[in-house]
Amino acid sequence: MKKQQTEIPESERHPLELGQVILVDKPLDWTSFNVVSRVRNWAHKLAGRRVKTGHAGTLDPLATGLLIVCTGKFTKRIEEFQAHEKEYTGTFVIGATTKSHDLESEVEPGGGHAHIREVQILEAAKHFTGEILQVPPVFSAVKVQGKRAYQYARADKELKLEAKPVTIHEFEITRIALPEVDFRIVCSKGTYIRAIARDLGEYLGCGAYLSALRRTKIGEFNVKDARHIDEFLHHPAQAVSGRTPGNEAEDIP
Repeated sequence: MKKQQTEIPESERHPLELGQVILVDKPLDWTSFNVVSRVRNWAHKLAGRRVKTGHAGTLDPLATGLLIVCTGKFTKRIEEFQAHEKEYTGTFVIGATTKSHDLESEVEPGGGHAHIREVQILEAAKHFTGEILQVPPVFSAVKVQGKRAYQYARADKELKLEAKPVTIHEFEITRIALPEVDFRIVCSKGTYIRAIARDLGEYLGCGAYLSALRRTKIGEFNVKDARHIDEFLHHPAQAVSGRTPGNEAEDIP
């Protein structure tokens, strides 16, 4: 007969079990799953028990920046955090393309950039500001007939994805040094910055891809308040008092 687990009184639970929001500055080449796994192991060591842990919005391995990790009761608010608008900064390369629209795949020649003028780039950014229809990249986790889109793409199978409405609240060009173009974008949930790179290149008629991406904000959460992933390995005592590294939203009701 299976033993019934005894409910642990709240007064005896670690703050991580009760629920906290942890802001992590995701390093380059780490998956979001890698980050959650590191935080989960760290929380387990502190609490002495397994702590429910999840993240509120995936970042690609080649992207860096803000990842919200929730523990305990705050995992129930993950969808709420995911719905917040996001801010990204990064770099597009104009005049060439890749199959994945970023550096996950090999760079292929495009139309070059010698004929592209600054005014054209600024006009393109303006064109893609506001409510737009965006086709997700084929190298994405969008589900199609029970499979992820990237599974079809990696098998070189043709795939047509439906355009989805997204909102680009702000699209600021912060530097132009062709072929590189730096940007800051504030957008709604579900926006693919790689797809903006693709569409920008098509609008300019020369191709473009994303070479660098950093998520700087999710709603009111800012990457400036986040901690490096190593702190969850080398400084485990920081949360013993109930304050988690990077946790600026600990008392959210």
